[in-house]
Amino acid sequence: MAAKARPLPVLVLADVSGSMGEPQEKIDVLNECIRRMLGDFATADIGRGVIHVGVIAFSQDRAAVHQELVPAAQASWTDMEARGGTPLGAALELADVVLRDESAVPARAFSPTIVLVSDGMPTDEWEEGLGRLLDSPKGAKANRLAIAIGPDMAEQAKAVLRRFVSDEANGVFEAQDVGRIQQYFRWVTVTVTQRAQSTRPDRAPALSPEDLSDFGA
Repeated sequence: MAAKARPLPVLVLADVSGSMGEPQEKIDVLNECIRRMLGDFATADIGRGVIHVGVIAFSQDRAAVHQELVPAAQASWTDMEARGGTPLGAALELADVVLRDESAVPARAFSPTIVLVSDGMPTDEWEEGLGRLLDSPKGAKANRLAIAIGPDMAEQAKAVLRRFVSDEANGVFEAQDVGRIQQYFRWVTVTVTQRAQSTRPDRAPALSPEDLSDFGA
């Protein structure tokens, strides 16, 4: 009997603060990118890993699970709306809760991919939440990626994202226009799919800026 495919979790932490709606194009593109990613994962050929996707949205003064972490084919996407502040700390704490939940991320799962998307400075205390996430076995082993959206994002805000990423060589990807957001999500989609089909799904690929030219919007 063939071995059952192991879950390969992908968790997106999506900043949906008010500034993500200024201009509206930013939140619209983010919604479309995640919707497209879910569709691509749902139709991917399954190898050693089956891709599970979840989304945590954070805005105003709270974070909430917008899409439960389920096999991509079972996901049902509803567009997110932009409003309020940027409570990154709440999002990191909730991500830690999700990863520690054995019913969502079982012990047999491959190491997760966590994608943090933000366009501004956190409006709550975030260091404690990040510390808790990085102290957890699954959070520490996760392939942690970050996208800084917009040409005017402050260096201080980018520094927060750099604290989050798992590989300093990759750094924080700066999407100065919406087309680059689409390219980056295409790169995430393709590389995660390759991981699911590979003989070593726990090995995460490195990103070179020139790689993105291969992933059109």
